[in-house]
Amino acid sequence: MKIGIIAGTGFYNLPALAGSTPVVVDTVYGKALITNGKWHNAEIAFLTRHGVDHSVPPSAVNYRANITALQSEGVEFVIAVNVVGGIDPKLPAGSLQLLDDFIDFTSGRQDTFFDGVQPGGVQHIDMSDLYDEEVKQALASSARDAGIELALGGIYAGFNGPRFETPAEIRLAALAGATVVGMTGVPEVSLAKEAGLRYASIALVVNPAAGVSNVPITMEDINLALKQASSKVITIIDGAIKSLS
Repeated sequence: MKIGIIAGTGFYNLPALAGSTPVVVDTVYGKALITNGKWHNAEIAFLTRHGVDHSVPPSAVNYRANITALQSEGVEFVIAVNVVGGIDPKLPAGSLQLLDDFIDFTSGRQDTFFDGVQPGGVQHIDMSDLYDEEVKQALASSARDAGIELALGGIYAGFNGPRFETPAEIRLAALAGATVVGMTGVPEVSLAKEAGLRYASIALVVNPAAGVSNVPITMEDINLALKQASSKVITIIDGAIKSLS
């Protein structure tokens, strides 16, 4: 089987990926750049949402092309990484949380394959179990075996970006039960569900969301949190790949 890895801010290459081979996949929704290779002898397809130079803003990511490209490359499981702000005050910068659900505050995105234009017509897909249980268990077990704290029960609030959210928007998301906030997790996960890919995501908290603390959000602090915690994410993915393959 082939495992897809989707990442964004701070994750532009995977040093553990052997025989890295970039390939541009042409889909009916546009082109997507995927890097194929092997990790623990498992076939891997790696995709970075914002491009290798972080030139694509969250609202302009071609989510449908990305998911279709992974599907066409034979991917079955998908491990995603979402860099997020922490809404739950129990999740300071550097925390990791396994996602279970999302709330969509985005607008204007191409968020379904079943829009009545593409083949397949209009369909209504159950979103009760968005994040695949087997992939989540592989990630959770890997974190536990490595002694890395990985909080459970994450609810992702998706906003358009690239600006950060306002304190009022964060209060609204908190009232709805969201624990973390980001700009790229939606509609990626719901499209994966529509495409039949078995998807799960680790949320890496790099800053308190607006209004959660009195400290301004700066890219310097975000980059520092990324530098300090990204190795934990890679360790968890490493163990999960062993399990899934």
